[in-house]
Amino acid sequence: MFSLFFTHELKSFWRSANTGKTLAIKIVMGILILILFMYVLALGLFLDRILEKAQPNENLTVAFCGILLIYYLYDILLRLQLQELPTLKVQPYLHLPVKRNTVVGYLAFTALFSFFNLWPIVLFVPFILKIILPASGALAVVTFIIAIIALALLNNYLALYIKRKANLNGFVLLIAGGLLALISAGDFVWHLFSLSKISYLFFGNLIKMPALVLLPLILAVVMYYINFAYLKSNLYLEELTTRKNEHKSSTEFPVLDRFGRVGDLVANEIKLILRNKRPRSALTMGLLFMFYGLIFYTNPAMPKGFNIFVGMFMTGIFIINYGQFMFSWQGAHFDGIMVSKVKFADFLKAKYMLFTIVSTVAFLLTVPYAYFGWKIVMIHFIMYIWNIGVNTTVVLFFANRNYKRIDLSKGASFNWEGVGATQLLLSFPLMLMPYLVYWPFIAFGLQNTAYVVLASIGILFIATRNFWIGKLTADFETKKYKIAEGFRNK
Repeated sequence: MFSLFFTHELKSFWRSANTGKTLAIKIVMGILILILFMYVLALGLFLDRILEKAQPNENLTVAFCGILLIYYLYDILLRLQLQELPTLKVQPYLHLPVKRNTVVGYLAFTALFSFFNLWPIVLFVPFILKIILPASGALAVVTFIIAIIALALLNNYLALYIKRKANLNGFVLLIAGGLLALISAGDFVWHLFSLSKISYLFFGNLIKMPALVLLPLILAVVMYYINFAYLKSNLYLEELTTRKNEHKSSTEFPVLDRFGRVGDLVANEIKLILRNKRPRSALTMGLLFMFYGLIFYTNPAMPKGFNIFVGMFMTGIFIINYGQFMFSWQGAHFDGIMVSKVKFADFLKAKYMLFTIVSTVAFLLTVPYAYFGWKIVMIHFIMYIWNIGVNTTVVLFFANRNYKRIDLSKGASFNWEGVGATQLLLSFPLMLMPYLVYWPFIAFGLQNTAYVVLASIGILFIATRNFWIGKLTADFETKKYKIAEGFRNK
């Protein structure tokens, strides 16, 4: 039956109207993945030398065992961002004499064909054969390889389970990312425990007690059956796409009710973000970049002026990531918006409110950087004001010049749909404008004055928001037909 499913998918691919374009993309992606694997293989072949230089006073086997758990921790993080869900159009099979277990089994089986599952083999097996085989024998090699593959499969099905749960509740993905971030911070920032020691506790003893290999195997099998059971119980389309919620307000976000039509539009935008992979990845990446300051604030050699960039980036990364594709997110139903009773001014107000809400949350999450000094928090607040005042207006100005639609049904990884010259042009004013204000004052040693001017400009833009909405609405009226025509081109 699996071969029949595979044949049907091949026929669907070759009979598609976009076969040529899709095939070209797959060939390019295949070449890129092949090049990436060559780099990973080279890293694996020289891993012993890398570990020797990184930890010169440590035994190679001890150092190797210490990095394995850390690798799998970041592997699950990458999978949550980049690994695609295996898909099969199951609806035509549900009314046929095809067992549900067979359909679900095919989905679970095809999930194995991910390049993430090959990475640990290519990366770690060369080291195991070069170092562990001569020192500990063939049995240790076999147990290590089995453990590495089992942990890769555990991560594989765990990531798929989390992403499928996130399709029904977007906060699941945020919670998972937050837990991974807390685990990382607990080791590398707060030093509450050592992931390296925990990793060695298992893999170091694996050499002495090969029976420990059963632990990752059992975990992988359990995670497979959890994933299998979840898929089987949610096989029907309506069960996978609807929320089982008894209470529903007009927006499903009661706090937004008080804002009327604008609140409804913001609520719809939030639903769009949480229910679709690509916009949701912009939100998730924004939360992950809350740790961006740890890279720079712990570096004493960082120039003081770079605080402006870090503050703008952390409090406004969502505006940059999500806003650069405005209004492409609504490309599929933009014609409906054009003929609806929604005023475009309300549409813009909803965008302003969305960016303000997310940036406010981002600023609050950066408050703990007060550990490095309250001046850091002050700079973050100034750039937060700049983001919701100036950068939001700039993003919406360029949105009127974006004619490329985005298909929300497609995944987020390796997807360049909607990317064009507008996104390239947008990056320059967003990055350069605060420095064009900041550096002239710094040249005369007036750093505090520079901060005051940045904050004042941001406040001025916020206070005159209705004026800018009027200007943007008038600008949109001259370009709306060109935007709609561009969004109709698939």
